[in-house]
Amino acid sequence: MSGAVIALFLVLLVVGFDVGFGMIATTYMSVLTGDRMVNGTILPLQIVGGIDKYVLVAIPLFILTGEIMNRGGLTQRLVDWALSLVGHVRGALAQVSLLTNLMMAGVSGSGAADAAATGRILVPAMRREGYNEGYAGAIIAAGAMLGPIIPPSVPMIVYAAMANVSVIRLFLAGLLPGLLLFAGFALIGYLYPTGQLAEHRRPRQPLAVKGRATLTALPVLTLPVVVLGGMRFGIVTDTEAAAVAAVWALIVSLFLSRELKLGGVYQATVTAARSAAAILFLLAAAGPLGWIIAESRINLEIAAAIAGISENPLIVLLAINILLLLVGCFLEPLPAMIVFLPTLTPIGMSLGVDPVHFGMIVILNLMIGMLTPPVGLLLFVAGSAGKVPVAAIIRRVWPFLLWSLVVLALVVLIPGLSLWLPGPV
Repeated sequence: MSGAVIALFLVLLVVGFDVGFGMIATTYMSVLTGDRMVNGTILPLQIVGGIDKYVLVAIPLFILTGEIMNRGGLTQRLVDWALSLVGHVRGALAQVSLLTNLMMAGVSGSGAADAAATGRILVPAMRREGYNEGYAGAIIAAGAMLGPIIPPSVPMIVYAAMANVSVIRLFLAGLLPGLLLFAGFALIGYLYPTGQLAEHRRPRQPLAVKGRATLTALPVLTLPVVVLGGMRFGIVTDTEAAAVAAVWALIVSLFLSRELKLGGVYQATVTAARSAAAILFLLAAAGPLGWIIAESRINLEIAAAIAGISENPLIVLLAINILLLLVGCFLEPLPAMIVFLPTLTPIGMSLGVDPVHFGMIVILNLMIGMLTPPVGLLLFVAGSAGKVPVAAIIRRVWPFLLWSLVVLALVVLIPGLSLWLPGPV
């Protein structure tokens, strides 16, 4: 039965089924054709149970925060601030893109939203200054990858709900790997200026100009500190922090920048609701599929196969990383987590890997998948936002991919990179 379940799910995906509907259809077909009598009321209960977790309320709130920022002109404030700080260095707009994405990552939690927002502003600007358009798109895609790794992060919230670990510990675990990724990307942008057809260097801005730009962007710059600080010191829960972020972004956009009108609030709410509904539908569909997988013991068979590769924990972790990297080439992160986490999490526990450390390994692998063809979501979003052919971005994204793999190896081999800030349980 386990082979039939996997085969049916893969066939449905190949013929064009949505991942969520494919999971539900697989579950019902497995029940109808299986040799066990199952009460039909169990499956709707499993669907509801898939999203019956309070922590998931944070997902639509963080997505709404990002939408309000984009429509309220706060992204442009971040770009102007970054330009005042690093506009004079080599590969200036590449550095501006990365620094802007770093700060946006501390607010929105969604890589796709960050790529869409910064791509619309910065790719045309880079094109005007002589940047190779594929290189410009690659910079945007790589910078947006920081969104789900630097807290807050939608994938981290999903992992925390599925693996029953602390959201704030996962958020803190992502800070050092995220900053390490940013540092490497910035160095590539400095040492790899061949993406530019002509170097355009601005004069170093005086301190007064930097101060004014910082003051203008201060309401946005303080938001990640408020969110993480409030959670770290127990002032707010993770869900309350998401609500604080959304309300703060709304106040700033309506009354300080005054670029967001009531119609824009409605549009941002509708867009955020649709995005959140898609994510929560996947989680709901994963409930019955996870149940049928447990019933058919597929997870135990896969776990035994992976664990049987070697008695060396590092070899087993290497096999898990290879599996996740391959999966990330074809599945987006959230569906991949939903399908594979019930199987992989027990393997991590059997190896003695801290669940937070294992979560960072899983998330990093799947975020790297967002930069890899053929289904690299960030490649397509950056290409669409900047009107750049995806093939051109793929040709220029490899240095960023290689550095991401280096950071992944460091996170796997040095648990302290993930566990130093969260500290012991």
